[in-house]
Amino acid sequence: MRCPHCSSMDDRVTDSRTLANGESIRRRRECLACGFRFTSYERIEEKPLLVVKRDGRREPFERVKLERGLQRALEKRPVSQLSIENIVNEIEDEAAITCKGSNEIPSAALGEMMLHKLYAMDKVAYIRFASVYRKFETMDEFVREIERLETRRDFAVSGGAGNGGAEGGAEGGMGIAETYCP
Repeated sequence: MRCPHCSSMDDRVTDSRTLANGESIRRRRECLACGFRFTSYERIEEKPLLVVKRDGRREPFERVKLERGLQRALEKRPVSQLSIENIVNEIEDEAAITCKGSNEIPSAALGEMMLHKLYAMDKVAYIRFASVYRKFETMDEFVREIERLETRRDFAVSGGAGNGGAEGGAEGGMGIAETYCP
């Protein structure tokens, strides 16, 4: 693999770890020419997933966009970069499995998946992401969303059915994407 520091093609693997339930491998490498250490990831490449935008355009799925959105929502929150990468892997895997037949997923389904993951991980990040994703325009919209969070929390604490999630099941899993995929 080419060293990002000196462009040498000579390196050695110093550590390998399996990520995302065996779907990818993270390798720490060291350049033999300059000693620079860097990380590479190996993933199985399948037929590319396409994202169907609200206006009907189709564009290739980009992990970087998901990661950037999560990083913005989780900015200054106690969440590691590895946790963010794992969430991106989970969302990508869920999207690919759920919409396998068509290899297309609406951007709305990806947004809902991100909301579900953020709801389970960090409520502040959930509100941040929801405010942009759902295009909150007034303070009342923020307040209503926070009240919904409080209601769900109180329901779960009082021994309710425990659906606990954003729009009916954050921890529930696959249901959201299934309603969007052809």
